[in-house]
Amino acid sequence: MRIGIYGYGNLGRGIECAIKNNNDMELVAVFTRRNPQSVKIQTEAAKVCAAADVDKFKDKIDVMVICGGSATDLPKQTPELAKMFNVVDSFDTHARIPEHFANVDKAAKDGGNIALISAGWDPGMFSLNRLYATAILPNGNDYTFWGKGVSQGHSDAIRRVKGVKNGKQYTIPVESALAAVRNGENPKLTTRQKHTRECFVVAEEGADLAAIEKEIKEMPNYFADYDTTVHFISEEELEKNHSGIPHGGFVFRTGCTGWNNEHNHVIEYSLKLDSNPEFTASVIAAYARAIYRLHQEGGIGCKTVFDIAPAYLSPLSNEELRASML
Repeated sequence: MRIGIYGYGNLGRGIECAIKNNNDMELVAVFTRRNPQSVKIQTEAAKVCAAADVDKFKDKIDVMVICGGSATDLPKQTPELAKMFNVVDSFDTHARIPEHFANVDKAAKDGGNIALISAGWDPGMFSLNRLYATAILPNGNDYTFWGKGVSQGHSDAIRRVKGVKNGKQYTIPVESALAAVRNGENPKLTTRQKHTRECFVVAEEGADLAAIEKEIKEMPNYFADYDTTVHFISEEELEKNHSGIPHGGFVFRTGCTGWNNEHNHVIEYSLKLDSNPEFTASVIAAYARAIYRLHQEGGIGCKTVFDIAPAYLSPLSNEELRASML
């Protein structure tokens, strides 16, 4: 499969690594809005091209992986590129997925291509596990916990506070809440009871630390609904101890079976990730393989992870899968 990467930030670099680890894929080109000469990639045989020149590669790329941000990039980029290529994105604004799907579906059908949106671990692998578990245990409750890990959106929100030079934010599940779910207690949990937030902040020289802490803790939609701790540290300590992008989380389904619902069950799926973008990229690579195969079969339009049969994700044949994994 000939793969293109549109955007070369943390996720784009992760996609390049994922392609290296899949023998049936090759990277053709990376497309960037920056000066192409300023972008250095690791794949010697691939090109770095201006994003404006992407249309010149219409017949040279089998799947375009779009690595823009969900807030402003992907709502525009994915429909535009789906007219020219089979595409995969990692759109993760859950509330806007139906709207994004409709826009991309029309564009992909107009171009005779397949698109897959919202590939990753949540949405993505967590979504699949919620679906499987709910179908298996229809009488029950869902729980999703994120972390411990770096929230890139919340970290960005910290860095926008006046007087903040740099910062990282960790989302942390509350252990007592996790334990209650694992024990099958079916607790009713508020936002504050499920997660805490821990912030590591490098302040500018002379900044009002009390004002920074107050603004962070009272920030609506980010920190106001959580128990939040703010630590002020040096730039050196931030670089030494908080330079990575780990993440992870848990999806639970608790439910009952039996004529009188006398038997209780707990389904748990968990992830512990050293690198959020590299793991997300690895999920995307598998779904790039799937839509490439579906397009070869004549499929068009937009898909989500719910629409893809598991066998399409694997490089193994159906015969090999039955013999080795079933």
